[in-house]
Amino acid sequence: MSTQLFGGDCLEIMRDMEADSIHLIYLDPPFFTQKNHKLTTKDRQHTFSFTDTWTSHNEYIHFLRERLQEIKRILHPGGAIFFHCDRNASHHIRLLLDEVMGADKFRAEIIWHYRRWSNAQKNLLPAHQTIYYYTKSDQFTFNVLRQAYSPATNVDQILQRRKRDAAGKAIYDRDENGRIIPNGAKKGVPLSDVWDIPYLNPKAKERTGYPTQKPVLLLERIIQIASRENDLVLDPFCGSGTTLIAAALLNRRAIGIDISPEAIALTQKRLRNPVKSESNLLQIGRDAYKNANRDALALLQGLDIVPVQRNKGIDAFLRDDINGNPIPIRVQRPDETVPETAASLYKAAKSKNAPLMFLVALQEDRCFPFGHELPPEIVVIDGPTISISRIVAQMKESLAV
Repeated sequence: MSTQLFGGDCLEIMRDMEADSIHLIYLDPPFFTQKNHKLTTKDRQHTFSFTDTWTSHNEYIHFLRERLQEIKRILHPGGAIFFHCDRNASHHIRLLLDEVMGADKFRAEIIWHYRRWSNAQKNLLPAHQTIYYYTKSDQFTFNVLRQAYSPATNVDQILQRRKRDAAGKAIYDRDENGRIIPNGAKKGVPLSDVWDIPYLNPKAKERTGYPTQKPVLLLERIIQIASRENDLVLDPFCGSGTTLIAAALLNRRAIGIDISPEAIALTQKRLRNPVKSESNLLQIGRDAYKNANRDALALLQGLDIVPVQRNKGIDAFLRDDINGNPIPIRVQRPDETVPETAASLYKAAKSKNAPLMFLVALQEDRCFPFGHELPPEIVVIDGPTISISRIVAQMKESLAV
């Protein structure tokens, strides 16, 4: 994908850009911290700094207003802007965005929530930043992203289709025989406006040493929401270049601008070798560490599943389904026999109209008590422990002959 970098004042550079040409603009300008920011890289070879001091709020708002007016001019009619700020000036910025973009073009106030540690004792610990989302018109690109179900969501809420009754209350949908209608493939819930994305820790692979560096995961999410492949993305305060890295990873064209030569050089270096930190916390959810069986989920990695947090007989459902009916999975526990695992799975899944159930066996013993047999809906597959042990035993046997 094409990526361009410009050094200089974004106001002057944007004035030379074509009107209606940029599909998505993300800006992370100075936050009105009234501080000089400085940070040195881990290898102590480079120091990055910038000044965020102003004589007044009026000076700061005038600085932003001039640039927002150009941003609106160059923004595509179907485009969007995401303005990143924090508690220092977010209340002023919201009013300014309403003025320049139009209050009716406001789409969302996104809260980026993260965990950071501090010994602050005289105030609440800051643990979020704000991203305002505006569009240029009422016809704009918006891609629905989905996230995992909350651990507080029970299995029936996931599996059973719901509708609104005459009073507008959500109820389970039923067919003409009074049976609850299944919900079909499990897609997750639409993304909310509170994003729990970890802050870059000092040891993160993508950490560069730039003072206000944002995670690639955060910018990827913004780009996925409001643009399509090959669209043009602009970051007029590109800093360490995270927006451009995310755009390249998602097959978008991008333009970055920064007044600092050091920031431009850093971005050029990152673009030659894009790095993104992976977050296990984000992948399975913070609460999953407390509620899900992590060993069971580890064995199911690679499958497109929805983990189940509050059910003793089911570990996960495939996102796929059979005629709208769910496909549950359970992994055998070390203290269970296969028949016991099968019984737990069948008891939990039979009321869900599951035509197919998978049991992942971790032990060879498949003996069922007299008079009992494996329900026909359950398919037993060997876990890696059994498969590897069996192959090794077969190899030893063949070599001994």
